Amino acid sequence: QVQLVESGGGLVQAGGSLRLSCATSGRTFSGYVMGWFRQAPGKEREFVAAISRIGGRTDYADSVKGRFTISRDNAKNTVYLQMNSLKPEDTAVYYCAARSGPYSGSSLSYDYWGQGTQVTVSS
Repeated sequence: QVQLVESGGGLVQAGGSLRLSCATSGRTFSGYVMGWFRQAPGKEREFVAAISRIGGRTDYADSVKGRFTISRDNAKNTVYLQMNSLKPEDTAVYYCAARSGPYSGSSLSYDYWGQGTQVTVSS
């Protein structure tokens, strides 16, 4: 079992930045592929970014490429999402998730999910 707790969300003006963190506890963090997802009101949950177990591979949704960066610190059992040049359309609840299976890029098939953190970008 893995517990995930997101933090770092908030209200920011368009063009601003936020850094989300996802702290994990439970089984060995480095054994999991980690991902970030988001869900805006009235929309389906969508993939944002993923990172492989030792961070050697990352993938991003086209909508965030060049603006968001996913990273992980296996010594701190934490995954991060640095979000720059934020846009109003980035407004959503952001979730981190852990996957025990193979790295699979933009797959939504993850085993454990956090409760989410709200990100609101004002225009």
